[in-house]
Amino acid sequence: MTTARYGAARTSLRTSAIMLVFTVVFTALMAFTYNATRPAIEASVQQAQLALVGEILPPGSYDNALLDDVLRPGAAAALGFADARVWRARRGGEPVALVVEAEAPDGYAGRIGLIVAVAADGRLLGARVTRHKETPGLGDYVELAKDRNKHAPWIAQFAGLDAASLPLERWTVRKDGGAFDYRAGATISARAVSRAVGRAVDYVQHNRDALFAAQGGRNPGAGR
Repeated sequence: MTTARYGAARTSLRTSAIMLVFTVVFTALMAFTYNATRPAIEASVQQAQLALVGEILPPGSYDNALLDDVLRPGAAAALGFADARVWRARRGGEPVALVVEAEAPDGYAGRIGLIVAVAADGRLLGARVTRHKETPGLGDYVELAKDRNKHAPWIAQFAGLDAASLPLERWTVRKDGGAFDYRAGATISARAVSRAVGRAVDYVQHNRDALFAAQGGRNPGAGR
């Protein structure tokens, strides 16, 4: 009986050792793969971001390395999430525009990510949806690429607005007394994006000078 127990213990110990070695090797392999592919993934993400930025902020309008001139304001409630970024466009060292990451927490199918570009003179240059889970063929028209109306896409109505002339409470759909159109049957998506764009614009209006003047890093304009 003792011999049987001893044999069973040895078998259990051997199995545990094999599992431990397997786990260590697997973890090391995953870490190696992640570290090896991370630069390529980050570069791909940056290029995708720059492409979206280029739709609302023409590359010729600034001459700095936009993706390197970035701030993380921290807990700015108006932007919707804690790790939002703000890119600063300059030409000849002078402020041109701020491109702000924002998030709408109240989309129909969850949170909706955005970028919003505001010129140094306060004009809203445009907005783009960067991520969402809105219903295909219904609420996903808030994303330019998914909007079937190619001649007058819904998201284009934000471009060129004099943001200062529009009170924050009017940054919603017309159904709610706001200034923005929406598509029948998908009001929630449009409402969420319109309000998020409005909050981002309001944040920029109240923090523009501090954001342009701040050193790279965190916390300029945090808290609003």
